[in-house]
Amino acid sequence: MIRKLIRRVFKAAKNGKPRIIPLKAHGVSRDQLSPCALKTTGALQQAGYAAFVVGGAVRDLLMGKTPKDFDVATNATPEEVRNLFRRSRIIGRRFRLVHVMCGSETIEVSTFRACENGVENSDRQSDVTGRIVRDNIFGSQVEDAVRRDFTVNALYYDPASEEIWDYHNGATDLKDRVLRMIGDPATRYREDPVRMLRAVRFAARFDFHIDPATRAPVAELGGLLQNVPDSRLFDEMLKLLLSGHALRGVHQLRAEGLHHGVMPLLDTILEQPSGERFITLALKNTDQRIAQGKTVSPGFLFATLLWHEVLADWNSIQAGGEHPMPALFQAMDSVLGAQEQKLAIPRRYDAVMKEIWAMQPRFLQRAGARPFRLLEHPRFRAGFDFFALRCESGELDMDLLRWWESFMHADSGAREQMLVADAVGGPKKRRRRRRKPAGEAAAPEAAE
Repeated sequence: MIRKLIRRVFKAAKNGKPRIIPLKAHGVSRDQLSPCALKTTGALQQAGYAAFVVGGAVRDLLMGKTPKDFDVATNATPEEVRNLFRRSRIIGRRFRLVHVMCGSETIEVSTFRACENGVENSDRQSDVTGRIVRDNIFGSQVEDAVRRDFTVNALYYDPASEEIWDYHNGATDLKDRVLRMIGDPATRYREDPVRMLRAVRFAARFDFHIDPATRAPVAELGGLLQNVPDSRLFDEMLKLLLSGHALRGVHQLRAEGLHHGVMPLLDTILEQPSGERFITLALKNTDQRIAQGKTVSPGFLFATLLWHEVLADWNSIQAGGEHPMPALFQAMDSVLGAQEQKLAIPRRYDAVMKEIWAMQPRFLQRAGARPFRLLEHPRFRAGFDFFALRCESGELDMDLLRWWESFMHADSGAREQMLVADAVGGPKKRRRRRRKPAGEAAAPEAAE
């Protein structure tokens, strides 16, 4: 009986009407929504407006996952939404939205948007490549569903009836794990090139198969990513890297040819055997930390992705006669400067990356007071984890890693005994300055 019901509700919608999927067919109850999402949709519906939880939250709930946030779509205008909720604000210029706040939770409320009608006016603007830079023309729910990117993201959940409204067979595609673009893929990518990155991220995160027609234009249109604002490009790349499936996502990014528009240095890195091993280990560790609910530092992550470019420049500059540390800082500036042209990593991460990189030569110094001073560095743990990746990937000898692991856990006396010979040839011990007695004259310099 249930199978017959599912087949019936999964039949294609006709004449723009959605397939209405009842609770007993999809199994998602209103209790699975956050209190703020229920409060927002309830207030809108009581005021006479349509209100649905939409997009990624519905997709995740159908997949048995807990959504990170809940978005709401309505036929109320931003001003009408704003008037209903005391703690709310209108945001955005490209797309005007309303943020409704309940304690620490924020619900993003969007108004149904109209389809392209061929008329360019002050509320809908595109650039010369077709990218939509402003779109605040409101329409019906049917039009809003057409405007969404992938079929699996065009599902509308009504908390009042606990029904899902499906306009584009998104439930079927979700069941079959297919990622399919709504409308003509080339046109949709031109409207918003970031959709190409979103396709890669969703495919990696959910192990979806990208529909051939959806995938076909990507190789040709990847260059459009260069026209996307740096902040949006960085945000999307960070979502990919912190998705919990970064390793798969980076390889898919390269397979689709999109790394040229996001992180061109990635191709060079992955073509170097040592670089590929290093990044593979770094991304595996990132995915494991996220799976364990641990935090991940974006600065550390980008430091790993760019390290082998820094290393190559560093070696090249030293070969030209420059001393090691000045050469390293020149290499850092060169790589970060080149990356600013493609993936505008915010400057707040520059300091973290440089500190991690600058610590690396110091792990080779195991004589005198230098290892003790390095242990006291405020970012020692990040620097050490980075150093460990270098050793585990084969870039450095594992004996170095074992020495540092022993040194970290030894007491002060044992550490003194572990110090190794420096470049001059003798084992150096930490010098302790002797306080001079009051009135003692300085010793005369030794005669040459």
